[in-house]
Amino acid sequence: MKIDNYIQNINLEKHSSLIIRKLKKSEHEAWNTLIKSHPQGCFMQTSIWADFKEIEGYKTWRYGLFCDHELVGGCIYYLYPHSNQANLLFTPGGPILPEINPDLGMQLLLAKGEKIARSQGAIALRIEPLWTEKPNYLQGFVRAPADLLPSETLLIDLSPNLDNILAAMKPKGRYNIRLSQRYQVEVKFSKDSQTIPPFYDLFWETVERQDFFAEPYGFFINLCQTLFKQDMAEIGLATCEGEIVAAILVVYCGHTATYLYGGSNLLYKQMMPNYALHWQAIQRAKMRGCQFYDFYGFTNDPKHGYAKFSQFKRKFGGKHIKTIGAHDYFFYDQLADTLINLFKNLAVKENE
Repeated sequence: MKIDNYIQNINLEKHSSLIIRKLKKSEHEAWNTLIKSHPQGCFMQTSIWADFKEIEGYKTWRYGLFCDHELVGGCIYYLYPHSNQANLLFTPGGPILPEINPDLGMQLLLAKGEKIARSQGAIALRIEPLWTEKPNYLQGFVRAPADLLPSETLLIDLSPNLDNILAAMKPKGRYNIRLSQRYQVEVKFSKDSQTIPPFYDLFWETVERQDFFAEPYGFFINLCQTLFKQDMAEIGLATCEGEIVAAILVVYCGHTATYLYGGSNLLYKQMMPNYALHWQAIQRAKMRGCQFYDFYGFTNDPKHGYAKFSQFKRKFGGKHIKTIGAHDYFFYDQLADTLINLFKNLAVKENE
C-alpha cells in the first residue's frame, strides 16, 4: 500500500487543525511531561532516552503532533545506520496519538516517517505502541518478526498499601521475602556511577549462566550516566555477609517503574537477595508516586525464553499484560531499491 493511498491523497498538514512538526529543543521538556503523564507513555520515547541512544550512535528525529498549538502526541523516530544492509526506522514505545483523531495522527506520523526513511535508505517503519488492541487504522501494518520491547509483561499495582501489595503476592513470594530478611540481606539503591561495575559483574555472570544476549559494559556506562543525571534510573545492590550478591537496574518514567536489567551470584541464592531487591524496589517506586512496577518481560509459555525468569516474577503476583507488539509498515519502493543495490554489491564481490 502506498502512502498516497493511505492518506487518501490529501495534504494532511494543511487541511487539518492537527499538524505535525519537529520539536524544538525548548519543547523537549514538554514532550517528556506528555510521555510521563500518558497512560501508554514509555521511557524509550522520552527525549532523555533519545539522548542516550544518540551517544550509542543512533540517529533520532523528534516530532510532535499539535492541535491549536497544544502538544497532544507524536513520536521519536530512531535509526541505526547500516552501510551494508537494509535500514529500519523504528519508534519503540510509540507513537503517542491524540484522543481526538488518532487515525489522523497516525497518518501524519507515517507520512513523516516515509520522508525520513527515503532520506536514510530505510525500508520500513516499525512501531511498538503499548496498546492491548490493534486499531483499524493500522491496516497497512504487519506484525514484525521481532520485538524491541517485550510484548508481554507483568504489572504490580502500587495503589494498595504495602500490606495489601504483600498479601496479593504468591505465598512463596512472601515467604522468600521474609527469608531474605532473616538472612539480613541489606539493600541499597543509588544513582552513583560507582555502582555500575559491581552491577555489571553480576549482570555478566548471569548472562554467562543463562546464555542470553548481553549489552556491553559501555552501554551501561552511557545509559546510567545519562539517566542518573535526570533522576530517571537507579541501581539496587543486595549485600549478604559483606558481599554484593545481586543487583538490578530500575528505570522511572511517570507512573511506571520498570525493572530493566539484573544479575546475581548463584552461590547466595538460598538467601533470596533477588526477592529483597524487588521488594525494596516496589516500595521505592510507590514512595516516588509510581502507579505500577513493571517486571518488563513475562510469559505463561513454558517453552518461551522468558519462562525461567517468569517463574520468579510470578511469585510477586501482578497482572499479566499483553500488547500488540511491534508492527512494520513497508515502503515498497525503497525496499525494491535496497534489494537491487544489495544484489549489485553481491555480484561485484563475486566477480572480484
